[in-house]
Amino acid sequence: MTAKTTKIKAVLVAIILAVAASVYGVSAHAESADTTARSDASRIVADMGAGWNLGNQLEANIDGYPGETSWGNPKVSQALIDKVHEAGFRTIRIPVSYLRTIGPGPDYTIDSSWLNRVQEVVDYAYRRGMYVVINMHGDGYKTINGSWLICDAASQTEIKDKYRKVWQQIASRFQGYDEHLILESMNEEFDGQYGRPTQPCYSNINDYNQIFVDTVRQTGGNNTSRWLLVPGWNTNIDYTAGDYGFAIPTDEYRSPSIPGDEQRIMISVHYYDPWDFAGEENGNITQWGPAATDPSKTSTWGQEDHLDAQLKKMHDGFVTRGYPVVVGEYGAIDKSSFDSANNDYRADFAHTLAATAKKYGAVSVYWDNGVNGRYGFGLFDRNSSTVTQQGIVSAIMSGVGGG
Repeated sequence: MTAKTTKIKAVLVAIILAVAASVYGVSAHAESADTTARSDASRIVADMGAGWNLGNQLEANIDGYPGETSWGNPKVSQALIDKVHEAGFRTIRIPVSYLRTIGPGPDYTIDSSWLNRVQEVVDYAYRRGMYVVINMHGDGYKTINGSWLICDAASQTEIKDKYRKVWQQIASRFQGYDEHLILESMNEEFDGQYGRPTQPCYSNINDYNQIFVDTVRQTGGNNTSRWLLVPGWNTNIDYTAGDYGFAIPTDEYRSPSIPGDEQRIMISVHYYDPWDFAGEENGNITQWGPAATDPSKTSTWGQEDHLDAQLKKMHDGFVTRGYPVVVGEYGAIDKSSFDSANNDYRADFAHTLAATAKKYGAVSVYWDNGVNGRYGFGLFDRNSSTVTQQGIVSAIMSGVGGG
């Protein structure tokens, strides 16, 4: 189709909408704006493509002091990120912990050397044209020394003040970056028990998300129009999409150049169902999906129908309203030492998740912790910057339509 033909068709559509508006009372402007909002959300999801997590690096720590080699991985290199990019990934999520790099109040100043290193690693991917997601990761885990973003702690006034001032510093550091940088408010924030969400804990999580959005926007620059990513309770799909108390933040401080009915907020969830296949460290359940050959090695739940239904919940609850969904973590650990075909089932799982996410307008970001072999999530060897699980990588690319 030529540019001239496209322009003529666009004019005709505008005339038809205008006539409809005058004759039938239909708002042509409203319909056009709604289409723009949906298309912008769809565009960012399509552009982000397949995603990969730089896990167990910038969120790694010893006794609350972050250090990228603290959990056994080598220092992050440009060569590694280049290999990830070369493999077909267009988005990289970089979990970041701050913990004891944050100084005392009232300023809560982040140690400059740590923030400099975070920026350096971001730049490894950003300057290659990748989308980059950075978050506040381990600061909300009760099990980590130095954690402080605790939703059921008594000192919420102090926590929220600290949270605001830390995000002011992070957002200010990155305010000049374009839309390829996405900021994520927090990680798997909850009260530590896996039952139904509790109050006032969930209300505090909603408050954190609101503080995050307001604070980032008010730092100015490109932060006024940047896509921002927020999770619900423990990034759990049921507790985010269901009627359990999740509130999408308002976005009153964003750039006035963004149409009023267009969103710039994304919703974050994680997917590791069924856990006995995806994460349980034993050889009991090693198979998944319709190709499974041994019922005794296959979970009784969490198969393709469950995966489809879960992502449909997110689509119906958020994507249809213009809020893109990011499955910020998914994957299954290596149990091939128990079942030689396990990596095939891991690839089936990854392919199905990636394809289903695409089907429902979501971005999928594989969890890689840098560990290869038994119980590892690794797709790459971070020492040699080489691919270790080409079958899984290829399955992901096939799922998103990139291979």
